[in-house]
Amino acid sequence: MDADEETILKIAELYNDSEIDIEGIKEAVEKILVAIGEDPRRNGLQKTPDRVARMYEELLSGYRVDPIAMVNDAVFDVSYDEMVLVRDIEFYSLCEHHILPFFGRAHVAYLPNGRIIGLSKIPRVVDLFAHRLQVQERMTRQIAEFLDELLHPMGVAVVVEGLHLCATMRGVKKHGARMTTSSMIGLFRKSIATRQEFLENISRGAAPMF
Repeated sequence: MDADEETILKIAELYNDSEIDIEGIKEAVEKILVAIGEDPRRNGLQKTPDRVARMYEELLSGYRVDPIAMVNDAVFDVSYDEMVLVRDIEFYSLCEHHILPFFGRAHVAYLPNGRIIGLSKIPRVVDLFAHRLQVQERMTRQIAEFLDELLHPMGVAVVVEGLHLCATMRGVKKHGARMTTSSMIGLFRKSIATRQEFLENISRGAAPMF
């Protein structure tokens, strides 16, 4: 493994190639059902522990995605130095504080420095970090740092807009509140003009998120 791969794995954090413990989750869910006063043996709940375990297997699959295999040689040497932007990437994640969903869209851009990545890989990078227990701030930073280490571009910019059910279903119950986070690296941080071009591109023609 070369130095770039080691750094990518470090940024990816918590990569685990073992299988998720389905039986352990099922047992835990059954205990929760009993703890809240339900009967896990009744008709509507008999298969709930298994359904929940399979759901977590899917929603938290990011822990078990090998980031090196995911890229799969989809980095190409190309002489192109203008902004590459993929906007409106839908994502779904789980807040690590309450294990409630937050979801929205991510906008990702980079300025190539002799290397580009296949188009389909950028949404996969977003999913790699979204499909974990997360906080939006960290997820935004991880996406940017991963692409920066992978491509060594002149700059990377990531903006994430999210609606958090932990703020709409409980607590403050602010149904229209959305959270926006950003991470700017390289020229996107240093150059006001470059950053402004990115922000104008993602706002141009933007449809309502929800």
